[in-house]
Amino acid sequence: MDHRYESSDTLRNKCAACYRQFNKKEHLVEHMRISYHSVHEPMCGVCRKHCRSFESLREHLIGPLPKAECERIFKERGCDVCLTILGSRSALRVHRESCLSRPNNNGLIYRMANLGIQDELRIDNSRGRVVALACKMVGGGSDGSLDLCARVCLIDEHERILFHSYIKPNLPVTSYRYETTGIRQEYLRDAMPLRNVSRKIQEFLCNGEPIWQIRSKAGRSRILVGHGLDHDLKCLEMEYPAIKIRDTAKYPPLMKTSKLSNSLKYLTKAYLGYDIQNGVQDPYEDCVATMKLYKRMKSQFHKKENYPLSSDPQNKNNFATWRQNELERMSPEQLLDFSRSDYYCWCLDSQDI
Repeated sequence: MDHRYESSDTLRNKCAACYRQFNKKEHLVEHMRISYHSVHEPMCGVCRKHCRSFESLREHLIGPLPKAECERIFKERGCDVCLTILGSRSALRVHRESCLSRPNNNGLIYRMANLGIQDELRIDNSRGRVVALACKMVGGGSDGSLDLCARVCLIDEHERILFHSYIKPNLPVTSYRYETTGIRQEYLRDAMPLRNVSRKIQEFLCNGEPIWQIRSKAGRSRILVGHGLDHDLKCLEMEYPAIKIRDTAKYPPLMKTSKLSNSLKYLTKAYLGYDIQNGVQDPYEDCVATMKLYKRMKSQFHKKENYPLSSDPQNKNNFATWRQNELERMSPEQLLDFSRSDYYCWCLDSQDI
């Protein structure tokens, strides 16, 4: 950035991450204390500004009031899917071919075989550490508004189906929501009971590790990927440790600037480049989309840190109030250097797995 026309006092009190300016150094320190800037935030490839989410970065590049120079360069050689800035237009063309995902049509097989059940769930550590889950709900209650899980799909990292089944809910179904679920009454007549499905999935996820002993990212238990997993697990009447859950609806870089969740349909179009959930919705399609999103977020190259989270004990005194005088003598770059994230970046899974 061109700092020629900025005073030294202004630069001294300017955040090195988001470029917000402050009148006093103490205000910058307080900003760093609560902003949790880190190397894991989405960052502009032109001016290197840190953004809280990819939506914020998109607004910075091509929003209603974009940064003019960043917008110009992005229009020339920026990828509108992953928001990366390439070295040239030819490099952009090559990059975009690999960046755009393609929808997987394997789910069509299972739509054709309406009563088909695929069950490959086995307690076997060789079957991968990461799986994606998606459910489809029918309606219960007097007005059909109560969500009842009636179909579930589980896939591995290579988008192969591990488990696919219709489910017989515990409560009477009053609305099959056929226009979006494609589920008819006869599909659930001889379906597997909810309790059996839940037990089978939970045993596979835990992979022989007692659920009450799952305390870290390590161990035999599997990482569970999905969108709105709190709701899916509740409808499946299951519990699973949060430390093992990767939810695209709650992952800060994929959320709206208002900190609300984006729909899976929007995320797939914006960050993978293809459409889903048109007409009858297939849980396999949702599983593939969430797995692709997870792998894209996990593959980001970020600087490796020994203690990457603000909650790590080694970072507890980074911005302690008793260090205020020392902090105010530091440069904005020094403050940013030991600032840490308040969310778990999925790139860290690449280091752990």
